[in-house]
Parts: sequence; C-alpha cells; structure tokens
Amino acid sequence: MAKITAVIDIGSNSARMAIFEKTSRYGFRLIYECKSRVRISQGCYENGGFLQEAPMRRAINTLKEFHAIAKKYTARKLLCVATSAVRDAPNRAEFLHRARKESGIKIKVIDGAKEAWYGGLACANLSHRKSGITIDIGGGSTECAIIENGDIKEVISLHLGTIRLKELFFDRKSLDEAKQFVKQELQKIPQHFTHDNIFGIGGTIRALAKITSRQRKYPIKTIHGYEIAIKDAKSFIQTIYKAKEEDLGGLGVSLDRRDNIRSGALIFSMLLEHFGAKCITASGVGVREGVFLADMLRTQKYRFPQGIYPSLIALQDRFKVRTKWGKSIAKEANAIFDALASVHRLDESNKRYLHIVSQLCDVGGFLNFYGRTDHGAYFLLHGLDYGFSHTDRAVLCLLLEYINKRIPKDDAIAHITDIMPPIEHLQWLSFILSLAYALCITGDHCLQYSFENNTLFITADSKLVLARESIAHITPPAQLSVIIS
Repeated sequence: MAKITAVIDIGSNSARMAIFEKTSRYGFRLIYECKSRVRISQGCYENGGFLQEAPMRRAINTLKEFHAIAKKYTARKLLCVATSAVRDAPNRAEFLHRARKESGIKIKVIDGAKEAWYGGLACANLSHRKSGITIDIGGGSTECAIIENGDIKEVISLHLGTIRLKELFFDRKSLDEAKQFVKQELQKIPQHFTHDNIFGIGGTIRALAKITSRQRKYPIKTIHGYEIAIKDAKSFIQTIYKAKEEDLGGLGVSLDRRDNIRSGALIFSMLLEHFGAKCITASGVGVREGVFLADMLRTQKYRFPQGIYPSLIALQDRFKVRTKWGKSIAKEANAIFDALASVHRLDESNKRYLHIVSQLCDVGGFLNFYGRTDHGAYFLLHGLDYGFSHTDRAVLCLLLEYINKRIPKDDAIAHITDIMPPIEHLQWLSFILSLAYALCITGDHCLQYSFENNTLFITADSKLVLARESIAHITPPAQLSVIIS
C-alpha cells in the first residue's frame, strides 16, 4: 500500500478529501483534510435527478484543486468515490467523462450498500464501541449498517438526504409532508435493525454534536467518540428541525449548515426513534476512512487484529518511542498491579491503561526534555484519535501528566471529573505506574514483588540507587510502605 493515500468523497452536498500517511503496517494518521461545498445535487431533485451544469462545473474545478493538493503531499495513490446524487443521475456518464478528462481523476460510483459498508467499516475499526447501528446522513441518501463485535452484519441505504428533503419539502415549508415522506421510507428498514447505540456519521450529526457539547460545557473538544444520551438530545434535535432558518443562528448553528440542518435533524430524529436507541456515539470517521481502511486491511479481513490501536502505533512510529523500555515498564506495572490487588481492588480492565501509558511515557521528550510529561499528556489526549473513548483519553492523559506525582483532588482536574472514574482509582493507577517507571530507569532487572502488613516488598538483582531515591518521593494513595531489598 502507498505510504501516502488521498481519498476523495463526492457527496450530494460537499466534496471532501482526506490524505492519510501510513506509518507502519498498522499505524496511520490523517495529515490533511479539506472540503468544498460544491452542492453537486443542487437542482437535480427538481429536474428528474439530472445533474445541472453549474454544480458539475463547481465539482470539476474542485477536483482539479484536490488533485493538485494530493500531488503536493506526494500521494502515491488517489481513490475517489461518488455517492447518491451522482449514482442516481441519468447523465452521470457525462459527468464522469468530463471529470476524468479535465481533472485527471477517475471516479468510482458506489451504490448505497457499498457506501453503508464503508461507513460501517470505519466505525467498526476506529470507534471505541464495537456494536451499534451507523446512521450516515448525506445530501441525497442515508446509509445504515448493523455492527456486532466489530463485524458488519447488514447494511441498508434509504432515499433520505438533507438536500433531497430540503428541495422537495423544506423549501416549500411543508414539514408534515416531509415527515410523511421519511415515515414511508423507514418502512423499508427490516425489523431487526434495533440497537441501544447509534454511531452518528456525517455533517449534520457532527454539527448537532458540537452544539450539544458546547451547551453541556463538555471538557473535550474532539467530536469523534463524543457520547450523549438520546433523552438529553432529543428535545434539541426536534427544536432544530421545527425552527425557522433565520432562527438557527441563535440556536448555535453555523452559517454553512443553516440551509440543510433542519432536514438532516428531522431524518436523524425519526431514525433514532425507529431504532429504539438510547445513546449517540458521534463519529468523526466515515466513508473516506472506510475507503482507506478497505485498501489498508484488504488482507486482514478488513479488521485490525485484537489489541491493535492504529493511533498508538502512529505515535510510536512518528516520535521514535523506545518500545523496549515501554514494554519493560508495562511488565513491571502489571506485576505491581497484581501484588497490590488486595488493597487497590481495581478491575483487571485497568491494566489496559497501564499498558498504553507505559508504551508512550517518554513521547513528550520528543518535543523537549523539560516539561516532557505535560507535552506527552497533550499528545495522548489529542493524538489517540481512534479506538479510545473520551474517558480513556482523559485517563491516559492524566496518568502521564502526573507520573511520579500524586494526582490532586482539587481544581486542577475539576473540569474533567464528570467523565472520569473515581479519583482514588486514578491515584492507584498513577502510583503503580510511577513505581514501574522508577524501577525501569536503568533498564531491565529481575524483580519480584510481595505484599503483606501494608508493605510492598521488592526484591531486586541490583542496588537500584536511582529508583530508591525516586520512589521515596512517590506518595501512595493509602498507608503503605515500599521496601527494596
């Protein structure tokens, strides 16, 4: 697979390009993204589905510039797909021919099932949740996929889109007719399409997620992985689709979304009710990431192996993290966790946090030795894009920031407490990680642990002078002593 790959998605509303860099077999990162609101579907739903001249010209001009950008980033592969408006257009062959001749880009028109599969593939591999139903609302169609334990079980494509409903109903101020149109289309969905969790894909859902997160004063700005209970979002979504366009600004809707968010909110609201869902997991990934992963994982049955996190690997690759040292810290942290199990009483799942931070504990040193824990914490919070929940990212960030220090119970972390486990749990994890870090300063050692009478006994094959000095300054979460012999 090419090291740098550009993926273009020509949707009914926008044309978007994402450029990915593959850092190693399973590591990759997004290095550039752009979009143009070409609105290729403009006027087509009023004219028998025919693409109109002005929108086609806008799309071709945009493709020319996308191609130039891809070359600037030295992309060796360029994949371009077109969805609803183009695939439904009677004159699509004319557009495809002109686009290839003038921009040099070959466009692959994908059907609704393939579009749904790409969105499902992205969520199945890059979300922290592994089960649910995707809802990908586009300008001309909406795609859904059922995901169970990371496997895509079934897909469906509906003739419901923001631009389609806008031109057919909302421009005519006919909300009741729009609802009836959506209701009829929902009858095509098989009865077994039900799930508590919804993966929300597409511009409409991302816009709604951004607004609700601001309203909640949510501490993490990233939309990918943002979760909200439907009972807390339902009323606001209904307010959006019932509002007048001129009132949307006061509700927090950005200017570029005001002309089509109402139709998207209506589709989303009715689908949520139809699926009987309880939670929305916002997705920052979709068709473009799906196209990229289909190419990257084509020999892996389109799945990352168990326990593989592409963002973690990409950080290790880019910043030349010392993986051998990280494995040593993880090994000792795991052993200390087991030795202290009777006193910390943490669930075994917490070992995952220790394992991940151990592998990345020196990543901040790439920027500067001094302040390396602060730099590293920032990298973890903002660099672990895929496969981690917001709680995961906040925990990992905090553990690295306070390595060798006691996590405080004060305002320093008050802004993220709502999405965090109890502070005592965090302090135990921090203490365990700090001990392991100190014990591995001078490399691998033969270490054994035992715990009795509130004392952690560490038997070592070396004097561990530096470790002893560091451990003396580490404050345990409870009354216990550490003795190295």
